Amino acid sequence: MIKILWADDEIDLLRPHIIYLEEKGYKLTAVKSGDEALDVLENNKFDLIFLDENMPGLTGIETLSIIKERYVNTPVIMITKSEEESIMEEAIGSKIADYLIKPVNPNQILLSVKKNIDSNRLVEEKITSNYQQEFRNISMQLSSSLNKDEWYNIFKKLTYWELELEKSGDDSVEQILEMQKSEANAQFFKFIKNNYRDWINGVDAPLMSHNIIRKKVAPLMTDDKPTYMIVIDNLRYDQWKVIEPAVLDYFVVNSSEMYTSILPTATQYARNSIFAGLLPSEIKKRHPAMWKDDEDPGGKNMFENEFLLDNLQMLGKGKSKVSYTKITNLDSGRKLINKIPNMRNNALNVIVYNFVDMLSHARTDMKVIKELADDDAAYRSLTSSWFSHSPLRDIMKQIAKQKANVVITTDHGTINVNKPSRMIGDRNVNSNLRYKQGKNMNYQKNDVFEIQDPLDYYLPIQNMNSKYIFAKEDMYFVYQNNYNQFVKFYKNTYQHGGVSMEEMLIPIITLSSKL
Repeated sequence: MIKILWADDEIDLLRPHIIYLEEKGYKLTAVKSGDEALDVLENNKFDLIFLDENMPGLTGIETLSIIKERYVNTPVIMITKSEEESIMEEAIGSKIADYLIKPVNPNQILLSVKKNIDSNRLVEEKITSNYQQEFRNISMQLSSSLNKDEWYNIFKKLTYWELELEKSGDDSVEQILEMQKSEANAQFFKFIKNNYRDWINGVDAPLMSHNIIRKKVAPLMTDDKPTYMIVIDNLRYDQWKVIEPAVLDYFVVNSSEMYTSILPTATQYARNSIFAGLLPSEIKKRHPAMWKDDEDPGGKNMFENEFLLDNLQMLGKGKSKVSYTKITNLDSGRKLINKIPNMRNNALNVIVYNFVDMLSHARTDMKVIKELADDDAAYRSLTSSWFSHSPLRDIMKQIAKQKANVVITTDHGTINVNKPSRMIGDRNVNSNLRYKQGKNMNYQKNDVFEIQDPLDYYLPIQNMNSKYIFAKEDMYFVYQNNYNQFVKFYKNTYQHGGVSMEEMLIPIITLSSKL
């Protein structure tokens, strides 16, 4: 039973209200002063406190201050005859749960109780009920032939409900959503297999990696206002949604869209393609000295700045002032904060922030990170906590002061892998768990999107017999040797390179400052 303490020097006049609440199933304890309320609280636990602001002796505000110090988690509803703004502000500043002005009626009181005691339960029940209705609609959509825009909408809906159901704590409904996501990814895989070749050759293609700067960034570039392109490596759509509220402290959203990452959904391919404005085999042909094949030694994305400048030259923006900064650690992020004011005279400033990618890799390699981010909900929470305390948030606050255009995006997403797929390959096959390239590979054909003719897909080849395979859904490739050991090590880790909604459907957000 919900227990409520009500402190008011005119408590006898409130008896009808107390009876009304007791008839609704609440247990009320009535006292006539702040001192008496504090005495009762010493030996009793309450779920909610009603507190009159104007009582003789210890005032309501003084009592509130003591209650908040001693019983920090107990919600307090302040009731007063006064409409003075200063009193309201003082009460609200003391973190009251609600503020009511006398005379109050029973329904007002009941609504305030429900808002502060029953709201979580009512919200959870409503969320669960709404998703159960939406489940049928999504299932019907998945059974039909969807186009690229409809797939974006499906993925946004599933992400929305995933975030909402986290609040409900209903494990059974969350499991239903997981099954629906799995079904969606199975259908999405078929969609990609059927359409990717046409898209990569320019037939009815969605916005893809190699067109981002041409279509979304270059048109914003002017000499009188800076444009910032912030690429947060390996940022999934759900991760964007949890950091979005913090970003909107400083910015307003002009457009919130999605684009489709090229394959493989890996930095070497997808991010190089973004900056070069070219597909991978085109990059290798135009910049042979800067392209690294999968098994070549050295970094695979060391020439992003050079690719960017060449791309802008092709777009007729070669004379624009441009800066490029890559952040790979906390120290370099902090140093950039102080440099932002000097960037206001550049037409374009590109910032690549690598933390999220490092987080996903650390989760695989470090036990403590894996325990902190044991599932998608925890992974999102870790991302949100990182952003709130990261230099990137301070960087964005500095950018907002410049009234700049801002584009936030990423190169690819990531997926939590759980289903191993056996394969055999020689030493020349690359090591990525979600895609493989090579000439001597044996694998389960039903588990992969197979590309026998890479050049037709604008993918570079190391020899004439090379082909690519991409893992579907939440699968990951495991070699026959030491199979059980590697299955256990990589299960429930975050990987990218393959075909899934989480990896391929990418947020791209255009913002403007509101400071």
